[in-house]
Amino acid sequence: TLLTINAGDYIFYSDWAWTSFVVFSISQSTMLVVGAIYYMLFTGVPGTATYYATIMTIYTWVAKGAWFALGYPYDFVVTPVWIPSTMLLDLTYWATRRNKHAAIIIGGTLVGLSLPIFNMINLLLVRDPLEMAFKYPRPTLPPYMTPIEPQVGKFYNSPVALGSGAGAV
Repeated sequence: TLLTINAGDYIFYSDWAWTSFVVFSISQSTMLVVGAIYYMLFTGVPGTATYYATIMTIYTWVAKGAWFALGYPYDFVVTPVWIPSTMLLDLTYWATRRNKHAAIIIGGTLVGLSLPIFNMINLLLVRDPLEMAFKYPRPTLPPYMTPIEPQVGKFYNSPVALGSGAGAV
């Protein structure tokens, strides 16, 4: 569940909105189906995929509240819309007389097609990426974590270094 929630880094999807949305859609669709099918096959009851999506939605709202408490705007964290897609998955599982292969193939296809559409609304509601980037910059590393740069003149006898130096000039 936590892996699915964190897939695609949707929390910061204001940085690279479209790329993030594509990665998010593929990873979320796949992982949602895997998790939901596992739940359904474990219980054998149609409806458990929607239950699984509800749990993930609640977790995400908690995360949204935590970010809000840290001073970020309310629309900084995007809560994905999982429930309608998993309802289609549950419906497929029920309609195919609980055939797990049909649930995976047909239900998985329906989730893959519907999840990006439902989450497109989320993408449109996120604030302007540039505004977010300047107003809430990502934290930098503390000094003791900053990587030390290699010494520039260390290999001054190396023909490669001499060649690159001449080329740079």
